[in-house]
Amino acid sequence: MKLNRKESTRRRHIRIRKRLQGTSERPRLAVFRSHQHIYAQVIDDSRHITLVSASTLDPELKGELSVSRTCEASSRVGEVLAKRSLDQGICQVVFDRGGKLYHGRVKALAEAAREAGLEF
Repeated sequence: MKLNRKESTRRRHIRIRKRLQGTSERPRLAVFRSHQHIYAQVIDDSRHITLVSASTLDPELKGELSVSRTCEASSRVGEVLAKRSLDQGICQVVFDRGGKLYHGRVKALAEAAREAGLEF
């Protein structure tokens, strides 16, 4: 049976999430990429809460980004997320790419967060 792209992404996401678990000491950095925007959250799975979030829709970023679906925009989201995480005392995370390939906008966000000080 041949799978379409959406089903392949869903299966990859389920397979990845079986192994990843965010804790209070090392929360999960979850990335969601739509066609227009990118969203990132730092989640504590043991308490089921979102600790920090950032996206291309944030008022802080929306004014400075002309187009929200580029690698540059994703890099800015990664920088802002890392800054907010470090302000909250979160320096180590587990990276959850959400079933997407580690390429393009997802990779840009991850590398920018690493450069800004997050460890994963």
